[in-house]
Amino acid sequence: LSKHKIISVVFLIFCVLSTTLTAVMQIDDLAEVDYSLSGLPAVFQPFIDLDLKGVVFPAGIYTDSPYVAASFTIPDQSDSMLYLAFSEYFFQTSSFAYYTTGAFNMTIAEETCSYFNINTEIFSSIIPEVAKYAVTPYPVMLKLMSSEIPIIRLQQDSFTVGIQGSMEVLAILPDSTTQSLFTLNIAANTSISLNIFDQKLMGSLCLNR
Repeated sequence: LSKHKIISVVFLIFCVLSTTLTAVMQIDDLAEVDYSLSGLPAVFQPFIDLDLKGVVFPAGIYTDSPYVAASFTIPDQSDSMLYLAFSEYFFQTSSFAYYTTGAFNMTIAEETCSYFNINTEIFSSIIPEVAKYAVTPYPVMLKLMSSEIPIIRLQQDSFTVGIQGSMEVLAILPDSTTQSLFTLNIAANTSISLNIFDQKLMGSLCLNR
């Protein structure tokens, strides 16, 4: 056998063994990704196709994804050595994993609101009812909560994110207790476009509705 054929055989044996193993990498404290091979690679003369699972799940909790992975192909190009493509399924499981861990629920504390000069007086000018409960301007606290798993859809030059949630506004009283002023239900759809500028991956966000 020639040197190239021996390398190809060794590579195929490695890939066969890899399909029986689980390759998991921790993304952060909240999520991990399973990038095991989902099948034997397709070997052609000019290139090799490797299909990886790309399933994201909560850290330490390997659960079945509620989504179904759809097959896709990478357009034929030959001016680069490596092409890497992420499917909609990868982003969907990422959204599910972070939603499950509560990553989309956050509290914007008094210090942050003070930095942007947000207080009850600002909300009183928009919602007159607030003035009845906060005659004196008080600092506020914002509680953001996601009520549904964010929906991610890939498009030709961008991807969209659909968000369902709520925002509770609380006044921080002088005795450090809080009083809920009102809650807003939020439904937002945004588009995110990615571009490479000055050798950096840059994103632009547009609120559709």
